[in-house]
Amino acid sequence: MPTTQNKRLAMRVEYEGTAYSGFQYQANAPSIQEELEKAIAALTGDEVRIRSAGRTDAGVHATGQVIAFDTESRLGPCEFVRAMNYHLPDDIAIRAAHVVPDEFDPRRHARARSYRYTVLRSSTPSPLLRRQACLVTQALDVAMMGEAAIMYEGEHDFGRFAGPLERRDASTVRFVFESSVREQGDLITFDVKGNAFLPHQVRRMAGALVDVGRGKLSRDDLKLMIDGGGTEAVAHSMPALGLSLVNVEYDGYPPKD
Repeated sequence: MPTTQNKRLAMRVEYEGTAYSGFQYQANAPSIQEELEKAIAALTGDEVRIRSAGRTDAGVHATGQVIAFDTESRLGPCEFVRAMNYHLPDDIAIRAAHVVPDEFDPRRHARARSYRYTVLRSSTPSPLLRRQACLVTQALDVAMMGEAAIMYEGEHDFGRFAGPLERRDASTVRFVFESSVREQGDLITFDVKGNAFLPHQVRRMAGALVDVGRGKLSRDDLKLMIDGGGTEAVAHSMPALGLSLVNVEYDGYPPKD
C-alpha cells in the first residue's frame, strides 16, 4: 500500500467567473478559492490555503489559472483531477495536475501571463455569449485597433491604466511581450501577454482600444496615455465579463513527461 508523503501539487484551473466575487477568498461572498479549498477538504479531509498565479476580479473567467497546494494524500495527479472535478460546481474545473518541487510558487515564479478580452460587435445581443463577450453596438475600425494594440508592447509606465493599487508607492511599470487584435466574424479579441499586470489594467487597455476603434481616441492620444505615467486612470474600464486569464508561463512547468 502506498505510504503517506507530503507533496506539492500544481493544477491548471478553468472557471466561468460570473457567479463569483473573484478568485480570492472573501468571508461573505462566493469565491473561486473557497470552492477549490472546499473540494480539497472534501477529498483529503485537510484544510489548506491554496496559492494562485493571479487574483482575478469578480466576473472574470479563466482557462489557464494555476494553483498550488501541499497534501499528504496518496492520490496521484490524474486521480486528483477526477476526484476534484466530482466535488467542484459545474462552472469550475481542474484541467491538469502535476507534482512540482516544494518551492514552486504559482505567483512569484510566473514569467508571463496572457489575457484575452472579447468584444461582440453586433447590433443585437447574443444569449450564448452574454457571459463571455462584451456587446458593442457601434461600428469599430478593427484595423486601427490592431495598429494601436502594438503600441502597448515593450516596457511602459501603465499607471494611467491601473485601478486602485494596494500600495500607493507601488511601481506601475510593466513589460508587454505581445499585444494584438483579431477579428473573426462578429467577435473581436484583444490578446495581451506581459510579465505582470496592474489591477484592471487589461480591461482599461481594452477600453482604450475600443475608443480608438470608435474614433473617440487617436493613436497619438493613446501614446501619450501609455508614456504619461502617473496614477490617475484616464482609460475607461471594460466590463469584467469579457476578460479571461488564458495562460500562465513558467520555467520548467508543466514538467515534460
